Amino acid sequence: MGISINNRVALVTGANRGIGKAIVASLIAHGAQKVYLVVRNPTSTQELEEQYGTKVQTIQADVADSASIKALAQQATDVSIVINNAGIGTPHSTLGDDVEADFQKQLDVNAFGLLRIANAFAHILEKNKGALVQLNSIASIKNFAQLSTYSASKAAAYSLTQGLRVELGAKGVTVVSVHPGPIATDMGVAAGFKDGASPSVVAEGIITSLQDGDFHLFPDPLAKQIEGAYQSFSDHDVMADLS
Repeated sequence: MGISINNRVALVTGANRGIGKAIVASLIAHGAQKVYLVVRNPTSTQELEEQYGTKVQTIQADVADSASIKALAQQATDVSIVINNAGIGTPHSTLGDDVEADFQKQLDVNAFGLLRIANAFAHILEKNKGALVQLNSIASIKNFAQLSTYSASKAAAYSLTQGLRVELGAKGVTVVSVHPGPIATDMGVAAGFKDGASPSVVAEGIITSLQDGDFHLFPDPLAKQIEGAYQSFSDHDVMADLS
């Protein structure tokens, strides 16, 4: 079931830069009535507020803090499209003295952050016949050794997204799982990826996926290569064969 952006109220976590900032631009360009800019530092959205005026509203919140996200949901009861873009991606291999601490930190933001957002907004999205969009990664499907803990945290997030698709879908809520490859963002550069795709490719892909009612989005050239190898597996109902 597709969802039009026009006249919708949307919310974007991590809206102040990179992919999040591009998503805000695309939402407004496609007719969103208002976009909540959810960030840890409210001064970081000043440029967006100057550019879009009353079409945006900044709210301070942190996906790593349950109380913060519950308070966020209480302030944004009119939202019908929630895009959980906030995440962290520190390069780390599977071996190392501090690997447990690193993995725990990335899980707390990338996986538990999704759980916090989904649970806080489930009833709102059901009431408003809305959508939940989760920014995962090609690393949620294929582990990259230099980003091993990040890959594992995104794999957990992707698994949870699949569960949310079933549970929220039964309530009439559309769920989209986004799997970008290397994107030209600060995080992409820090991870060692050069010549990444523009964040706008991801943002416009989200708009199209929402309108078309697609679950998976592989927006950029490298991601599309992985999609070609993965799609037939993901579309095949293995459990049905076992029943």
